[in-house]
Amino acid sequence: MAAFLLGAVLLIVQPQIVPSRPAINSKAETSAQSAQRELLKKTSQKNDFKENIHSNGSCRQLPQTIIIGVRKGGTRALLEMLSLHPDIAAAESEVHFFDWEDHYRNGLQWYVNQMPFSYPHQITVEKTPAYFTSPEVPERVYNMNQSMRLLLILRDPSERVLSDYTQVFYNHMQKHKPYPSIEQFLIKDGELNVDYKAINRSLYYVHMQKWLKYFPLDHIHIVDGDKLIKDPFPEIEKVERFLKLSPQINASNFYFNKTKGFYCLRDSGRERCLHESKGRAHPQVDTRLLEKLHEYFYEPNKKFFELVGRTFDWHSFVAS
Repeated sequence: MAAFLLGAVLLIVQPQIVPSRPAINSKAETSAQSAQRELLKKTSQKNDFKENIHSNGSCRQLPQTIIIGVRKGGTRALLEMLSLHPDIAAAESEVHFFDWEDHYRNGLQWYVNQMPFSYPHQITVEKTPAYFTSPEVPERVYNMNQSMRLLLILRDPSERVLSDYTQVFYNHMQKHKPYPSIEQFLIKDGELNVDYKAINRSLYYVHMQKWLKYFPLDHIHIVDGDKLIKDPFPEIEKVERFLKLSPQINASNFYFNKTKGFYCLRDSGRERCLHESKGRAHPQVDTRLLEKLHEYFYEPNKKFFELVGRTFDWHSFVAS
């Protein structure tokens, strides 16, 4: 019964704790913000709610922006780069609130408790790449906040499949567990195994349709993950504009690390790179198998380009 009542509340309220920079200023949204505060007070212990307000004027607040995916698309790099901006407060870990039932049942107060402390002028951001491909998530995010600004970073679908496999492969190796070759996942009965989960995650058209049922396209900014790797600054500039942030990040914040083979960050004289698990070499795959992968994604990619009104420089866009 309690779960039913919580679900009903989530369907009714579109909350925000403080006015967010991207949101449109309106009486309706002001009412929604007030409703959120009341909801958080009612659905949490009084002491828990007080802990979300710091003496310096900062507080934990629901995110106004979510990086929804895609897995192995460059979400961590995007979050780290965006965090260079002083008006961004980012949750450190993936929260999995909307896609894990155990977390979702905990309610909005639990979700707020996972957020960093931030000031009213800052935008709180959380990143959970699995959101993009989880069918129940778009509606749940919409029910929380119809004005949410969403960031989606995508890369060549075929390359994303290989990267997906590589991550799981290394996870098994670190635990000294055997793991099948990528060919064993990609091929079934002599044909491309389209039931392989990594392939399904790269069907961007299928997943994007579900998000567009709830959010207009101008509330979803698509970051070109392939370009972000090669030249990050222009892509981050676009994100700043989408979030209506003042232009604070500049080209000097990025430098190419020849040893690692990708861009690292420079912030106030301090240099840092992504974790060593990022940028791992993909397994060697037979050329004919790669061509099958490119051919498979050709039509879904065309549909995706038409859906979002732009194209990307992906292998499968050029018919072989």
